Amino acid sequence: MADAASKIMENLQALENARLDIAVTGESGSGKSSFVNAIRGLGDEDDVSAATGVVETTLKPTPYPHPKHPNVTVWDLPGIGTPDFRSDTYLEQVNFSRYDFFILIASERFKTNHARLAQEIQKQGKRFYFVRSKVDADLEATKKRRPHAYNEEGILQQIRENCQACLEAENVMSPRIFLLSNWELSKYDFVLLEETLEQELPSHKRHAFLLALPNISLEILHKKREALQKQIWKLATISCGVAAVPIPGLSVACDMTILIKSLSEYRKDFGLDDDSLGKLAEKVGKPVEEIKEVIKSPLAREISRDVVVKMLTKAGGGALMVAEYFASAVPIFGSLAAGGISFGTTYYMLRSSLNEVADDAHRVLIKAFESDV
Repeated sequence: MADAASKIMENLQALENARLDIAVTGESGSGKSSFVNAIRGLGDEDDVSAATGVVETTLKPTPYPHPKHPNVTVWDLPGIGTPDFRSDTYLEQVNFSRYDFFILIASERFKTNHARLAQEIQKQGKRFYFVRSKVDADLEATKKRRPHAYNEEGILQQIRENCQACLEAENVMSPRIFLLSNWELSKYDFVLLEETLEQELPSHKRHAFLLALPNISLEILHKKREALQKQIWKLATISCGVAAVPIPGLSVACDMTILIKSLSEYRKDFGLDDDSLGKLAEKVGKPVEEIKEVIKSPLAREISRDVVVKMLTKAGGGALMVAEYFASAVPIFGSLAAGGISFGTTYYMLRSSLNEVADDAHRVLIKAFESDV
């Protein structure tokens, strides 16, 4: 059992430490720096945001780690087509091998530089995705010019077809194009882009990508819940393996460590920490207290040993952990009993707590936007 727990621990650590490096590039003024911020759940004025402007503000590849998942880094690359960064030498200049995939952004038409860069990336065996930004501005402008003939779906389809035609004219066959707004990330094609990346990334990088996504839709919250549920049995098995070691108190200490660490991560992953709730309230123009009203779980507060002990006592897990403590002191049979108790306690606590946090996040999102986003 100890060997199995050790291997599972290695698997979990590899998953937790998996690096994901996303490269974002495009021509000057295309909104790439705003996209770097939006994909990390930030606005352009936050302290750790990428600098934005109407002229090129990125002069070298600049890393922007995710504020809550530092193993995920979004790289803001210099604009393609500028005098210092030509498409034929661009990949070498920005250290191509560093990145897992590329996002190529345009706010109007995709041009020769985009096509050449995509072809070079393809030659090197990496994936790329075309993002047409600022579609919200196009829609708004069209609505003002032709209010009576305005048809949002028709306009979006025209934009998509125009992008495809421009790229195919440059010999990029069957390009995949995603229409986005950096200010309303949940609209248009962001969910499609997220699903595409989820399917095409390796499993360990997919997990990192999913947990780092901003909580902008109920679908993303559901996927996060599913991804984290798959890890619970592994954590419970580690607890079980430690409990089988006949050292009184060792497993109880391990269980508490696992619970405190996991519950803190759940709170962070679902955006129930004070910083995330404050930013959400500011974004939707509501008092943060109003949004917090729908939160029912005590886990929305700072996680501590005392909070976990109270939850265990309430759930009956406290008594099981006391029994586990004494069982671990009895050779062989006591150790087996302690292992079973530890597995059950840890599994139950993690699963019930995850569901509580995910349900709270669901309610918070609906409260914030007053709709089933």
